[in-house]
Amino acid sequence: MSLVLDPAAQDLLFREARTANTFTDEPVSDEQVQAIYDLVKFGPTAFNQSPLRITLVRSAEARERLVKHLAEGNQAKTAAAPLVAILSADNEFHEELPALFPAFPQAKDLFFSERSAREGAAGLNAALQAAYFIIGVRAAGLAAGPMTGADFAGIQKEFLDDDHTPLAVVNIGNPGADAWYPRSPRLAYDDVVTTV
Repeated sequence: MSLVLDPAAQDLLFREARTANTFTDEPVSDEQVQAIYDLVKFGPTAFNQSPLRITLVRSAEARERLVKHLAEGNQAKTAAAPLVAILSADNEFHEELPALFPAFPQAKDLFFSERSAREGAAGLNAALQAAYFIIGVRAAGLAAGPMTGADFAGIQKEFLDDDHTPLAVVNIGNPGADAWYPRSPRLAYDDVVTTV
């Protein structure tokens, strides 16, 4: 069975998707980010939780505060990227559930009254949304450089609060010179998929 998605779109979103390590200085506008969000917000999550929160780092002062919390290998490219997003999970997402999941508004209290249940659900579902976000960046014709090499406790203290758990930092922009490392291998279908 072939895929319905056009081969050029398959390439853009997946086959040519790579972590960008350099960017041009062309800015990424708020309108571009809103268009990305307006597309990816429709990606499914359990109970339509939608716990992903996005903190855009634009100012030089905020960039400096962020870079000091990144692993050394991630600092220069983040300092030079036109836009950086801190992706986090909102552990109080359940407060929005009556509006986001009107078919079963009791889910807020029935399943998510305990903080530990919320943290697990928020982490998983925000990670799904983070993946959608990265694909959305690609759909906008931009490159993404997602990173987890960071002091996330420091980032949380610097930019967030105790109700938000940072998941990743993503550099966003148009790819610069020598933006890509060589393509790394991927696992074969038979190494990943098991039928029972």
